[in-house]
Amino acid sequence: MRGNPSVLGIVLAGGAGKRLMPLTADRAKPAVTFGGTYRLVDFVLSNLVNAGMMRICVLTQYKSHSLDRHVTTTWRMSSLLGNYVTPVPAQQRLGPRWYLGSADAILQSLNLVHDEQPDYIAVFGADHVYRMDPRQMLEQHIEHGAGVTVAGIKVPRTDASGFGVITPAADGVTVERFLEKPADPPGLPGDPGHVFASMGNYLFTTKTLIDALYEDAEDPQSVHDMGGSILPRLTAAGVAQVYDFDTNHVPGETARDHGYWRDVGTLDAYYDAHMDLISDQPAFTLDNRRWPIYTHPGQLAPAKIAAGGIVGESVISPGCVIRGQVTRSVLSLGVVVDPGAVVQGSVLHDAVRIGRGAIVRGAVLDKNVDVPPGATIGVNPDRDRELYTVSAGGVIALGKGQRVG
Repeated sequence: MRGNPSVLGIVLAGGAGKRLMPLTADRAKPAVTFGGTYRLVDFVLSNLVNAGMMRICVLTQYKSHSLDRHVTTTWRMSSLLGNYVTPVPAQQRLGPRWYLGSADAILQSLNLVHDEQPDYIAVFGADHVYRMDPRQMLEQHIEHGAGVTVAGIKVPRTDASGFGVITPAADGVTVERFLEKPADPPGLPGDPGHVFASMGNYLFTTKTLIDALYEDAEDPQSVHDMGGSILPRLTAAGVAQVYDFDTNHVPGETARDHGYWRDVGTLDAYYDAHMDLISDQPAFTLDNRRWPIYTHPGQLAPAKIAAGGIVGESVISPGCVIRGQVTRSVLSLGVVVDPGAVVQGSVLHDAVRIGRGAIVRGAVLDKNVDVPPGATIGVNPDRDRELYTVSAGGVIALGKGQRVG
């Protein structure tokens, strides 16, 4: 890349995450635990930092305490070099109102841009699981002189109604049309069964973004959202381009996890992404040392498989003590599985305890859930639906510290 362009990272972390309840009942979605020891926000921050984009503002709003604490205690950059990752709460700088949408969140935080005066601004989402080198996206953005470049990934047309859908022009780069969550998304030319879905990652030339935000703020019909407002506006102006995520390569990737990206906004998607981690040849691996995902390591002892403990195809975090049977599961910090207990196909967050002889199948248990001896979850579907949250795909979820019936 010619020169040394200045890039400010803005991570959008203010959404309520209602579709991931009950895991978001007490925290923002980007603060939800993933993969045993990580938080969802760690993935986007790691991608930006690994790419050398080390001045990052994390915009927060709803239930942000645990997210703020995680960012401030984990993501400590070198102040000597002027680098930082800082949470920025909603400040009502433009009047007594909270954020009206993601575009309004950036508008209300433009003081960060004016202070930093970057050449480019990377506006990335905070709650996706993936590896990406944003430098390669920036190279295309600069080479083509785009006002905004949006990262796109091919997904089946039948799964596309929950995403922004990008229709590329004949040159394959210019965005001809951008539709936010269309009910009947148009297929790609020559591949009608697929669409380019927006990953929620955007690279802007700074002036383009500032001008678009001010114009959007004056539009009484706007929903003041990046995908719903800003991208259609810049598409109509002819300055929007798409970056094909499939062309992105990170050091140390495998053939299996190249191009992996998951929006974990629902319980089923969150659960399925965990199941992607656990096989001998996982669809996504957490141990790429050449492009690491960073987090706070904690201060717990190594996991212990005690006498009688059996573990297979699972991710076991520090502090865990396994005296029962664990298969095809992901266990976070400090989980205890007592003798005779069985955990199958489940995701257990910090400090969950599974009592003697209890059975847990196909469940996501938030932190501090205590399953009493002999209790069952995932054995009687009718009873589970009466007592707990059960997703459309049948995943049983218990919130933080929820009592087991």
